[in-house]
Amino acid sequence: MRIISVNLNGIRSASSKGFYEWLAQQDADVICLQELKAQAADMTEHMLTPLGYHGYFHYAEKKGYSGVGIYCRELPKNVIVGLGIEQFDAEGRYLCADFADYSVVSLYLPSGSSGEERQGVKFSFMEAFLPHLRELRASGREVIVCGDWNIAHKEIDLKNWRGNKKNSGFLPEERAWLTQLFDEVGFVDVFRRVHPELEAYTWWSNRGQAWAKNVGWRIDYQIATPAIAGRATSASIYKEQRFSDHAPLIIDYL
Repeated sequence: MRIISVNLNGIRSASSKGFYEWLAQQDADVICLQELKAQAADMTEHMLTPLGYHGYFHYAEKKGYSGVGIYCRELPKNVIVGLGIEQFDAEGRYLCADFADYSVVSLYLPSGSSGEERQGVKFSFMEAFLPHLRELRASGREVIVCGDWNIAHKEIDLKNWRGNKKNSGFLPEERAWLTQLFDEVGFVDVFRRVHPELEAYTWWSNRGQAWAKNVGWRIDYQIATPAIAGRATSASIYKEQRFSDHAPLIIDYL
């Protein structure tokens, strides 16, 4: 089973850069999308249902903003759109597809990099989301939460960690929250399980020459319950083509 997670930074932009041609060659079972930056009226048939896939989406109310999606080969038994929290659901940040043996979530956790107000929203989301993650963990189901979490967990997860200790995405409170998710709640960072010491990134700033110099951050994750995390056989970050400022995270599971 192959699962891909990718922040597209605009589904229409990614489409124009060859994303769907690439996707057709990936033999993926589930693809989680973040930052659609589109509403239903903007979506073409190809974006809604690429050949061989069912498509599900949670659009933001604000035009050109946020939004998440899931493509899947197998028809889900149930699809949950939103967390049931109006403030966050208006931004299109959560979508869950339940299959017979497992569930997959596409998540776009808020960024706080634009200022204190949005950092406050990010912290509020984290506070509200942790109980939901506890419920998922306690449900007995196998769950994979894919997405842009907008947090680099450890120093190995970003190039310039010394210069970012006071910046959103690497704040002590954010990192401690992820540690709590792993060590207390019991979820697993699947990429890091497969590659314990690999320095690899999924996002690069458009400023300077971050991409060229590989000055990146690993902020896109597949975070899973232990049993299904233990079935991961390979994990890679695709960098041969650029569809957005993020790179696709590809994980294969038995």
